[in-house]
Amino acid sequence: MGEDVRLRAVVMLAQGMAAAQSPRESWRAAALGACHALSGNFAALSVWERERGQLRVLANVGERTAGEEEFPEDETYPVHQFPEITEFLHERWAGGGEPDAWVETAAGPVEDAGYCHQRVAALRRRGRGSCVVAPVVLHGRAWGELYVARPRGVPAFVPADADLATVLASVVAAGLAQTERLEEARRLAFTDALTGLANRRAVDIRLDRAVERHRAEGAVVSLVVCDLNGLKRVNDTLGHAIGDRLLERFGSVLSLCGAMLPGALVARLGGDEFCLLAVGPPADDVVRVGDEICSRAAEMDLGEGVAVGIASTGDPIGEVKSARRLFRLADAAQYKAKALRAARPVVAGRDGGLDDPVVRLADAPPPVTGERERRRIRGLDQ
Repeated sequence: MGEDVRLRAVVMLAQGMAAAQSPRESWRAAALGACHALSGNFAALSVWERERGQLRVLANVGERTAGEEEFPEDETYPVHQFPEITEFLHERWAGGGEPDAWVETAAGPVEDAGYCHQRVAALRRRGRGSCVVAPVVLHGRAWGELYVARPRGVPAFVPADADLATVLASVVAAGLAQTERLEEARRLAFTDALTGLANRRAVDIRLDRAVERHRAEGAVVSLVVCDLNGLKRVNDTLGHAIGDRLLERFGSVLSLCGAMLPGALVARLGGDEFCLLAVGPPADDVVRVGDEICSRAAEMDLGEGVAVGIASTGDPIGEVKSARRLFRLADAAQYKAKALRAARPVVAGRDGGLDDPVVRLADAPPPVTGERERRRIRGLDQ
């Protein structure tokens, strides 16, 4: 392979990882780019899980054999089975500098000096002729490895291929670092800083998708809106630090209750307002969770319980064409629960269907002046 071709291959790998929109896409781009650059027919990217002493395969690409999934859930290998990795982790790396890639061939010894060469055995078992293994170093620490294989009957990898693999591993490390930064930025963009729950932006996106699924498939979508009582009193009498502790504690209560509904999203909308979004469970299951939220909040040593409103497409609330309407219904139910100081959730549609006062409030034309502004801020206005 000429220098120009190698350079283009390195650039293509970097471009592929830069275009990735998720960690999985990044892993796949890394393995595919290396496989192409090294003229292999199979490649894998694995991460070293220090606490478990094992390599976990993140992605397999190319001509996979039995048991090799593209994104395996549980393909792992104990590090102690691979003496060359142990050497890399504990000896080569201790001396500093960038670690070099190495080549293994199916013609190599399966046992040597008391070691069992798992890679050689695996090459033979899977019908491959040779492989090149390149350690990946991220943030100055051993992160994992890049593995590329060729089939039997074609020229085996040579030292020059190992040199290129070392360069590719450095490019992969840079791409992984970029992916980490993007994931952290996404996490911050969709996470409430105080409680660690999802934020309003995350709810809006998930709710839009949920309502689309409801309209396409009939999936039940339920929204629980919670207004924590007594936060202002706590802030005024005990200080905002204690008020923040109250918000954090209720966030934990809501997370615990939300775990009863598979896949539910738990979020803080802002201030003293929280919500829980569930897609799939029947409305009655969601109401039972709402009861649990009220009971647990009433037992907290701070605050004055919680007002809970629920709106579900599984109840007689009429057609739900938009996420905005479901949110208005849940918020109106919560507003009624707060006005009544109800100890249980108020559920839209369960007091007369479309004649339910909550449904009529949510579907009423927007009021004027100050009340309209309040409703706009709370997401009730259209």
